[in-house]
Amino acid sequence: MNGNFRNCLAVTLGYEGGWSDHPSDPGGATMKGITLATYRRYKPGATRTQLRNIPMKDVEAIYRAGYWDTINGDRLAAGVDLATFDAGVNSGPARARSWLMASIGGPDHETVRKLCARRLGFMRSLAIWNTFGRGWSRRVAEIEARGVAWALARSKSPVQAREQLETEAAAASSRSRTQTVGAGTAGTATTAGSGDALFNPQHADQVAGWMLGGLLTVGAVAAAILIIRAIIHRQRASAYAAEAKRITS
Repeated sequence: MNGNFRNCLAVTLGYEGGWSDHPSDPGGATMKGITLATYRRYKPGATRTQLRNIPMKDVEAIYRAGYWDTINGDRLAAGVDLATFDAGVNSGPARARSWLMASIGGPDHETVRKLCARRLGFMRSLAIWNTFGRGWSRRVAEIEARGVAWALARSKSPVQAREQLETEAAAASSRSRTQTVGAGTAGTATTAGSGDALFNPQHADQVAGWMLGGLLTVGAVAAAILIIRAIIHRQRASAYAAEAKRITS
């Protein structure tokens, strides 16, 4: 038994947010990622006020039964459990399990990396990627880095783990720079005077929208794809560097 449920839940809840009850949200009232409909399955007749003040024991019970136990979290290695659990909360336990099964093989930290790559690939295939992509990719990058750090902590000394995390950060940063340069040589022809924005990473969401709308030439599409990849690897570099700094001994 791994017994890492509460550690994983604490990380995931950091992304799920607090209270939300926006009238245009089809999920309705939500607290800590738990909708009112879900809470009522656990506690029949629960009100919005009760959901907003949901006790932590109920939060834990819902996430354990609905996600952790479904992915067999207690049987997974540290780090792999986090990557699978967070993917399950975000995209469904069944899909998370399929990504896990396709990623198993080699050291645990490699399984974490492969699973997160599959998860991100799925997200990038969604039509709403241009709206939510940057936030999604940042979350996956941070989950990947944290999961790798947890896995390395089980097999390496703190110094070795920190060095490997720093190596991962450097590699991701290098890939980001290479892809940014590649974007600059892939072609700049666009429509609607969008050339200036194309190579500015701050405009990634706008570029993604142009891609979906068919407003870029073939060369510019290739450049835009490289820019988006560069941003993803920049996020990974930042996440791995942050995890390396967490190791103090």
